Amino acid sequence: MDPQLLKRIVEAALLASGQPMSVAQLIALFPEDHPVSNDEISQALHALSEDCTQRSIELVEVASGFRLQVRQEIYPWITRLWTERQTRYGRAVLETLSLIAYRQPITRGEIEQIRGVAVSTQVIKTLEEREWIRVVGHRDVPGKPALFGTTRGFLDYFGLKSLDQLPPLADLNDIPDLEPQLPFNDANEQATASTTDIALAHLEPEPAMQATQHTDSEATGPATTTTEQPTS
Repeated sequence: MDPQLLKRIVEAALLASGQPMSVAQLIALFPEDHPVSNDEISQALHALSEDCTQRSIELVEVASGFRLQVRQEIYPWITRLWTERQTRYGRAVLETLSLIAYRQPITRGEIEQIRGVAVSTQVIKTLEEREWIRVVGHRDVPGKPALFGTTRGFLDYFGLKSLDQLPPLADLNDIPDLEPQLPFNDANEQATASTTDIALAHLEPEPAMQATQHTDSEATGPATTTTEQPTS
């Protein structure tokens, strides 16, 4: 296929899909009697990325595939298109998400030990409804508490291809591994939560996403569990 036509098809597909597309998904757009190869798609993506260099949009690769998005330097003007008030998540949600991202797999009880307060059921529910976290297993201790981990949706939202691209947390290297049977020092608990919260705050969410605010509630309750299998 003509490389220019292929590039235009790939661009149109990414614009129309509204979500990241993998190379396999792009290949599936073409009929079996006129197939395209992985190399051809990769070359088309590279050419498209080069074309976007001087444009207001950019081609980025995230966990789920490739997407076209508004450049960060243009985003402040584009936000005026949205009539709804842009809101922020509460501190409890951000701290809980940060701890799951950096210490996964982790249980609700371990998060509570680090934060020093109970994790509201609503906080867990909020993160699960956003499809940022999921149950990846259960700790082999009495009660079989759920182990939480992040999802591809989390990586996509923050523009990450993998967890390796999270901002480094050098301070966490000096914090001992979680030992649920032992109490944590208050200073260490506060330092851990604060450090992870700050690091996650340095990530920029994808420009097209709008956040919904949830207030911090410290009521206790059972952890939300699902039967969803980990993403391979």
